[in-house]
Amino acid sequence: MSLVLERMSGVPSPARGEGTVVRAIATLCFALFFLSLPALDARAAMNIQEVRSKKGVTAWMVEDHSIPLIAIRFVFDGGTAQDPVGKEGLVNLMTGLFDEGAGDLDSEAFQQKLDDAGAEISFQAARDGTYGWMRMLSDHKDEAFGLLKLTVNSPRFDQAPIDRIRSQILSGILANERDPNTVARQRWLRAIYGQHPYSRPDEGTKQSLATITAADIRAFHKANFARGGLHVAVVGDIDAATLSGKLDEVFGDLPQKQTLAPVEDVKLKLGQQLEVNYDLPQTSLQLAWPGVKPNARDFFAAALMNEILGGSTFTSRLFEEVREKRGLAYGVSSKLVDHEHSNALLVTTATRSDRAAETLSIVRKVVKDMAEKGPTEEELAATKKYLIGSFAINHLKSSDSIAATLVGLQRDNFAMDYIKNRAALIDAVSLEDVRTEARKLLSADPTVMIVGPPLNRY
Repeated sequence: MSLVLERMSGVPSPARGEGTVVRAIATLCFALFFLSLPALDARAAMNIQEVRSKKGVTAWMVEDHSIPLIAIRFVFDGGTAQDPVGKEGLVNLMTGLFDEGAGDLDSEAFQQKLDDAGAEISFQAARDGTYGWMRMLSDHKDEAFGLLKLTVNSPRFDQAPIDRIRSQILSGILANERDPNTVARQRWLRAIYGQHPYSRPDEGTKQSLATITAADIRAFHKANFARGGLHVAVVGDIDAATLSGKLDEVFGDLPQKQTLAPVEDVKLKLGQQLEVNYDLPQTSLQLAWPGVKPNARDFFAAALMNEILGGSTFTSRLFEEVREKRGLAYGVSSKLVDHEHSNALLVTTATRSDRAAETLSIVRKVVKDMAEKGPTEEELAATKKYLIGSFAINHLKSSDSIAATLVGLQRDNFAMDYIKNRAALIDAVSLEDVRTEARKLLSADPTVMIVGPPLNRY
């Protein structure tokens, strides 16, 4: 995670069955309990410890005994970009099966044990990683970590749950076949990524889902779940010595090395205009420029420039010109998108179809002005204060969010003192740094996608 952006792709986990009434009530109570808790003091997040187990499993930990909860997040390198050609959707399908039985527990028995332990568990497939998450009451940590051990090491991947989860994913694919946004998204990915794995649908296709077998899922699990590609963060009511033992219990018996297919870096294919024609009253616009890696030396210059351009909801230049002055859209925004093998700056908005050409012209003009002149001193000073001051609210507001932040830092190869040093790194960015970054990123000819009636209709 870039600490301004989430690294996750945003693709939802596969749909699950409704489960038992007991599980639903327990989940609701757990959620209400979390909502009633005060946010973890941001200062606690500065006290990050590195815990290394006897078997060499490393985790970043924030110890906090103020509430009886533990949150653990982890990610294995390698996500949906690892789907073999013709078996797209494999990793996404796999992540829907980890709470559908493990070890000697079938789906119903496993979920009952999870309820009894007062724990929640979830897995999610992203383009470059397979993510796992669990939160538990610390009084029941032995039972909860025991169930996590089973899911990580001994998932069952029984045929009945495979067929059920596959059917749920397929239903979503069929429902979206004529959805303009889904059609546009797939065309967009193919246009900017070409034949790269990023161009393929994370959820798979009707044809590819039908080819995926239990053996395929087991093979990927074996290749993916290894200590060498693992990043772990734990926050809450646990000490380092106890966590060390739990790390070995859950992850210590995994293979040392992953056996993943190589994935090449890919540059965005810019300078295209895509029109996805639908007779709609509102036209969606998306534009892509080059981005920057979150651990690059010029990242904060790019982040500050993006925030001024369109990152801030109500104070950005795009919002001022598109929404405030002209009322062309309810919202318009820009964001830096980070993937392991590609980066982008995206601008998105939606407007009345008869004013789409005008809106597109305004967006291009605002971006061109930023590329040529950059921000003002006043804009930069205000944005620095915002990025520094909002960090705790956006990334350190709960045990879960702190754990997610720490996992993201590890994936991006940041040091543990990054949070402590972040404000100084932002303050060190000069106006000329930001102007240079604006010229570097925004001078390119973007790829543009227009979803709605043809522009020449009006």
